[in-house]
Amino acid sequence: MKTLLMTLLLAAAADPPAAPSAASFVPQDPAARLAAQREAMKALDFMDGAWRGEARTDRLPAGFVHTERSGTLLDGTVRLIEGRSYDEKGGTRFNALATISYDPARRAYTMHSHAMSYVGDFPLEVRPDGYSWTQPAGPGAKIHYVATVKGGEWREVGERVVDGAPPQKVFEMVVRRIGATTWPKDGAVGPR
Repeated sequence: MKTLLMTLLLAAAADPPAAPSAASFVPQDPAARLAAQREAMKALDFMDGAWRGEARTDRLPAGFVHTERSGTLLDGTVRLIEGRSYDEKGGTRFNALATISYDPARRAYTMHSHAMSYVGDFPLEVRPDGYSWTQPAGPGAKIHYVATVKGGEWREVGERVVDGAPPQKVFEMVVRRIGATTWPKDGAVGPR
């Protein structure tokens, strides 16, 4: 405990960090940063709600029922997305969870993903009709995902791209919006 207290006192006495350059200036005021995050996250409002449809992978070519649900937390500054696929008996075949956040200092979105025992952080590019992201897939290889959301339909395609070879589709999801959801905002544990 004494060591922790001493470390905190030394840190407080240290010189303040250098001021950011004018080109990368971001307000240090938490309220201004939160406002910038909240505004940036509005670009993904089209994902809000509950979705159901079908997904296919190169490993499981037969389509299976797939669902997505998406909403915001932390006063609209972080988006939470859960994807779940079901087998013919209703058991969970696949389950993934992701958060999307925005960093005003870098002017960049990041997706933090958990799927099939893998965890990663990936740059996310927001487009007018969806988003795209890429994950490494071995030496000289990556999987590039492009999602388009319009007219109540969310379509995402993943292609494995290997240096010197044509892209190969490894994932496709087509889900339709089935309604609004108050998830994950509602259902928080209350104080009593």
